[in-house]
Amino acid sequence: MYETFLQRIPLFAELPQDDLSRLCEMISEVRLEAGQTLFDEGDTADMAYILYEGELVVSKLVDGREIQVDVHRVPGIIIGESALLEESMRLATIRARQPSLLLGLSRFQVQELLAKSPTAAQFIIRTLTVRSRGLEDHVRHEERMARLGTMTAGLAHELNNPAAAVMRSAGQLRVAQNDSETARLALEGLPLSAGQRTKIMAMREQVQASAAEPPLLDVLLRSDREAELEDWLADRDVEDAWELTAALVNLGLGTADLEALVADFTAEQLPVLVRWLAAAYTGQSLLVEIMQGAGRIAEIVQAMKSYVYLDQAPVQNVDVQAGLEDTLVVLGNRLTAGITVRREYAADLPRITAYGSDLNQVWTNIIANALVALDGRGEIVIRTRREAHEVVVEIEDNGPGIAAEHLPKLFDPFFTTRPPGAGAGLGLNICYSIVTNHQGQIKVTSEKGRTVFQVRLPVDHVSF
Repeated sequence: MYETFLQRIPLFAELPQDDLSRLCEMISEVRLEAGQTLFDEGDTADMAYILYEGELVVSKLVDGREIQVDVHRVPGIIIGESALLEESMRLATIRARQPSLLLGLSRFQVQELLAKSPTAAQFIIRTLTVRSRGLEDHVRHEERMARLGTMTAGLAHELNNPAAAVMRSAGQLRVAQNDSETARLALEGLPLSAGQRTKIMAMREQVQASAAEPPLLDVLLRSDREAELEDWLADRDVEDAWELTAALVNLGLGTADLEALVADFTAEQLPVLVRWLAAAYTGQSLLVEIMQGAGRIAEIVQAMKSYVYLDQAPVQNVDVQAGLEDTLVVLGNRLTAGITVRREYAADLPRITAYGSDLNQVWTNIIANALVALDGRGEIVIRTRREAHEVVVEIEDNGPGIAAEHLPKLFDPFFTTRPPGAGAGLGLNICYSIVTNHQGQIKVTSEKGRTVFQVRLPVDHVSF
């Protein structure tokens, strides 16, 4: 029934008539209704298919999002042969867009066909090459966009914390300024001697220094000191003493320090002085918080500019260690409390001629994979050193390790040990392409509790 149809397909063009007739007798028909799935990404391959009529959609999961990568509507196109021949999992999902009819071939039938027809083998190889390149280009683009979205969300999260802190402190500062101004005017209205004014100036300097570096006290110790100060102030008729104690403790003042002030200031002056100290400290500490928040925002923005080498030529003299640090900043939202990063940087590591933004993609992919392996708890060690005319970067994690049978395929396109949709299997392939483009080498060693990715890059100028 299908001999005439198959003879028009290059895959079967040179197959002897007897073999073709026998093949047609063994072919199985597969009918799909609109929306029905032929196979899912990650399924074990057991058949290859020839589209006889209908229309099929090819889709792939990238970072949990299903994307369409191709549409098959030309009769005679072969489907699913790659995974069948490699005895691997399906790389994509095939679903019928409209009622479709396919002709199914078993692994034995496909292997027999290739053995008896050199033209069929050439056709399969050509089809695999073209399809693989097209799929890889499409998925790389989609994965790049997905990573960009993820990175943008991560940076937004990183920027949100200091931005929120700046906004909160700025709002509180408006109130604190009024309190500080009121306290300052009350203090200036007191009849103060020259000696007293000198002491007040010294206390002003103490306020500024303490606001920049507040003491680190545990909760219980802080609570005890605040309670002691509140009782001391209440005994001397200082109103709303509980509002002042937190600032006075941060200033490093205790009851002994306040007793010393009693010798220099009268009972009428002391409450005004104490209130001014607390108000001045609160205002200064809020200013420090705003400066720290704004500084953190500037640091993240600068790290991102350096990460992508914005406004710089494609090839630069690259500081590899600075690129690693920029990468850690960009991945900051994924470096949770359970993850520690240990740096073992060479003090004299030379700069190299390289595509800086491309190398940062390498560090990003390797460190991101380590974070997945650690699953929120563990250590990443980043080492750099110079060996002869090469810069060596090693990124190690103490995760569960990579199975020995997976290591030879680790840099192959679309190979992944993660479940479908959790990764496209292109990250390490991209790393391999970038490093070899720099005339370098990348390799991995792994055992339980220790996985090390090693990247070697030439120091001297290379021709790209």
